[in-house]
Amino acid sequence: MMIDIETLRFDEAGLIPAIVQDADTRMVLMMGYMSRESIAETERTGRACFFSRSRRRLWTKGETSGHFLAVSGMSADCDRDCLLVKARPAGPVCHTGSDTCWGERNAPPAGGAADFLLYLQGYLRERREASPEESYTARLLARGINKVAQKVGEEAVELVIEAKDENDDLFLNEAADLMYHYLVLLIAKGHGLEEVAEVLRGRHRKA
Repeated sequence: MMIDIETLRFDEAGLIPAIVQDADTRMVLMMGYMSRESIAETERTGRACFFSRSRRRLWTKGETSGHFLAVSGMSADCDRDCLLVKARPAGPVCHTGSDTCWGERNAPPAGGAADFLLYLQGYLRERREASPEESYTARLLARGINKVAQKVGEEAVELVIEAKDENDDLFLNEAADLMYHYLVLLIAKGHGLEEVAEVLRGRHRKA
């Protein structure tokens, strides 16, 4: 996530605009301003930190609402005078309660299956913070890595059993169950589909 601050072109006030995009859905969430100090704080904590022009101080998004932005990457545009911050929101981003500052719903992408899986992965990461009484995902993660791994094994066996029959509906539902628990296992281990894809990409180059 490190960015070369010395190459950035800050304005006269020492600020640079930062566009925040959901790392999974690709929706634009908000726009703020960053200073050298807020960029350094973002890199230190992993949470998006901005400079408030009205309050004249640093502020971490979510410091009062709890709706933090977990930053997965930052990059500068071709002129080095604007930042793109990719993050995963822990709730509505706008102070009005809207998902985005443009009043749009931060919904799953209308694209292909890969886009939806990335969205689902981000959603399940959010559910980790939910109440175990209300969320099966939170309840499963709270039981620890051994239980999550056990569930993946159970679902894999059930998928193999259904593969031997001719009921496509049951087979696809078991495949979905396995995929869900596989995603939860990746999250429990602190990894993601992107890393698995990189491994596969490396193997593909050698094939």
